[in-house]
Amino acid sequence: MQKLEKIYEGKAKQLFTTSDENLLIQFFKDSATAFNGEKKEIIDGKGILNNVISEYLMHELATAGIPTHFIKRLNEREQLIKKVTIIPLEVIIRNIAAGSMAKRLGIAEGLELSAPVFEICFKDDGLGDPLINDDHAINVLKIVTKKQLEEIKNITARINEIMCKIFINIGIRLVDFKIEFGFDAQGSIILADEISPDSCRLWDQSTSEKLDKDRFRRNLGGLVEAYKEVASRLGIK
Repeated sequence: MQKLEKIYEGKAKQLFTTSDENLLIQFFKDSATAFNGEKKEIIDGKGILNNVISEYLMHELATAGIPTHFIKRLNEREQLIKKVTIIPLEVIIRNIAAGSMAKRLGIAEGLELSAPVFEICFKDDGLGDPLINDDHAINVLKIVTKKQLEEIKNITARINEIMCKIFINIGIRLVDFKIEFGFDAQGSIILADEISPDSCRLWDQSTSEKLDKDRFRRNLGGLVEAYKEVASRLGIK
């Protein structure tokens, strides 16, 4: 598969066209960002770990019947993926109060929620990815239809169930996570982007030690070591 033109560069990844118009190469960078890009740093090895962890989780989800853009990992930093039209929504599931929701609502971090909380943000860096509701997405911004948003919610709920089981089996609590979806060539909604400690909050079940990007956000240090611990527990060599 020939790697051609770079068509996108985000905070943590790059996308390249290939000799197949329906396939792209996704490259994982070592850059770490937080607070809508206000805090930035290069952390050696982060992209390699995100690549292999995302590969593992995407494979597990696909095996469980979740449609994804992932095809295969090409090398330590690149994946071959299906080309999709990204739906400009950040889809968030929260199982435990933490981060922006805890701050926004004045809730103590660590509170076990009685049921998973579904949130959506309008994916627009210039606006700071604002939190929106269903009516905004459907009737104001017209990003998706009511039926499409319901499908996204159902897929996301299933992803949460699968991933909670994966992580609890290795002594990790899945606190929350952010995912993105896209339309494939047939117009079907499929999981896109990545799933990694960059996009999930992961706490050790016994100690509540943070094993995710909060180590960077909160100046805790040891980000690569935490990501390596997640990979090790998942059995990734």
